[in-house]
Amino acid sequence: MAYTVMLTLLGMLLRWCVSLYPYSGYNKPPMFGDYEAQRHWQEVTTNLPIEEWYVNSTQNDLLYWGIDYPPLTAYHSYLCGLVAHKINPRFVDLDTSRGYESYEHKLFMRSTVFIVDILVYFPAAYMFCKAMAYASKGKTGKLEYMALV
Repeated sequence: MAYTVMLTLLGMLLRWCVSLYPYSGYNKPPMFGDYEAQRHWQEVTTNLPIEEWYVNSTQNDLLYWGIDYPPLTAYHSYLCGLVAHKINPRFVDLDTSRGYESYEHKLFMRSTVFIVDILVYFPAAYMFCKAMAYASKGKTGKLEYMALV
């Protein structure tokens, strides 16, 4: 168990260190890269009705980072967007927040990834490795977990 905790903490530290580096599209208008795509999806999902998330309109220009992932991803963006709106509505204001960047928002975006990793990814990776170890009788799954984390 201590080995698993150590690997998880190491994986979290590595993720946080990587998050300190610039992201693709940093300060490169008009699209601003993947960061803006994720922020824009939060903007769309928190401001438009569900039936408009995947529809091109004056309020949802699909050529500007239209949601192109399955609905589960959109629901995730929606939940993150609700939290973003509570923290600072400017994070997800419809249209006026395009290209929005601030220290606080970057911290928020990085934290959402970190929290979802802790709540979803790490437990799923752990359970997968335990199941694989059980199926292969005798292996511990530690090496597999290390590779996934």
